[in-house]
Amino acid sequence: MTEQSQNALAEALAALVSPRVEDEKIDLVRAALTIARTEYPNLDIDAYVDRVDELAGMAKARITEVGDPSETIAGLNHILFQQAGLRGNREDYYDPRNSFVNDVLDRGLGIPITLALIYMETGRRLGFPLFGVGMPGHFLLKHYDIDGQETLIDCFDRGNILTADDCQRRLDEIYAGQMRLRPEFLFAVSRRQILTRILNNLKSIYLSIRNFARALPIVDLILVIYPRSPEDVKQRALLRYSLGQNRGAAEDLEQYLKMSPDASDADEIRQTALAIRRTLAMMN
Repeated sequence: MTEQSQNALAEALAALVSPRVEDEKIDLVRAALTIARTEYPNLDIDAYVDRVDELAGMAKARITEVGDPSETIAGLNHILFQQAGLRGNREDYYDPRNSFVNDVLDRGLGIPITLALIYMETGRRLGFPLFGVGMPGHFLLKHYDIDGQETLIDCFDRGNILTADDCQRRLDEIYAGQMRLRPEFLFAVSRRQILTRILNNLKSIYLSIRNFARALPIVDLILVIYPRSPEDVKQRALLRYSLGQNRGAAEDLEQYLKMSPDASDADEIRQTALAIRRTLAMMN
């Protein structure tokens, strides 16, 4: 991806998640599809938004009383997991395509967070509010009924309803019994946090295979959402340096030092930035 196309993509996401946009009004489907343009630059976003609208229309035709959580969840489960055939990709969990909403809709395969996003946004179109739950290692959804009672939904497991004990069992599976469920694990997260978690998943995948060229635009988009994140500024500097983008790397390192002047690695970062600046000066 060229620097010009990266900048255009960052601007497109910024228009959807800028501070002027209230978090609950962020269009998650469009924002997630904008992220997918890192892989598919010419993606027809409107066509996939229409796909989610169609799923909502099918669900609406099936559900007689949206105010009844049991009926609505059952209806959504039928449309999304039986008719549309969405399911968790247990065989190739770390395939990047699991994180691109267009691929999830086309292939029927996703990870907890992308399946949850489609479920959540289908429900929103019905007037059925759902909230993301950022449990470590396994993203969930929750619905509050009129009495404030919570229902936890696991979209990776075909919309199964979970109890707190079920959540502990999920944690045991993921962390080999080394993590205990805490109340804050089941707190609702913001829409910006959902998008950032998708981006962090992709970043981790690309870094694990040392594909720095694909990781860099992902970090760019994280910084669109949270521009004051020192660690991501430093991460982008290192990626830029690895890709020979020395000027941008130096600028990011200097920005990191301004944001975190007392960081434990400040002296090392300062020396690295100075060395890059000297190299650039010799090239002029």
